[in-house]
Amino acid sequence: MLVGIVSDTHGVLPDSAAQVLAGVDRIIHAGDVGARRVLDALEAIAPVTAVRGNMDTGDLEWQLQDTAVVRVADVRILVTHKARDVIARGVPESTAVVVSGHTHRPGVERIGGTLFVNPGSAGGHNRDGPGATAAILDLSGESPFARIVELP
Repeated sequence: MLVGIVSDTHGVLPDSAAQVLAGVDRIIHAGDVGARRVLDALEAIAPVTAVRGNMDTGDLEWQLQDTAVVRVADVRILVTHKARDVIARGVPESTAVVVSGHTHRPGVERIGGTLFVNPGSAGGHNRDGPGATAAILDLSGESPFARIVELP
């Protein structure tokens, strides 16, 4: 079971996202969507769960929640825009993966038994180097595994 993860699109989704995300079973957007058309384009690939980012205003502000919990392949995934908010409150024990955005810095890190995934900015505004990025979360093994992928 594969989950595509994007964040910080800010209204821009590169055409290459469809190629990179082809074949995923679900897509998670960790906020700062920027425009409904981004979610529509992602929905054409796979079912989408999205949360509100600090830059999501207008209709998106009202349509999206601050956090979401998704169960995929019996794995509990907590989705938020700012990981520090979840860390400050404490990550629930049953959470295997925390997905966040906001920093525009892609990264995958395991802290204790929890995998933290930040896909960077799919809108192409990453800090520290790479252009547009996303992440692929693989839930087929014993423990979740994620990798960052560049959106050419």
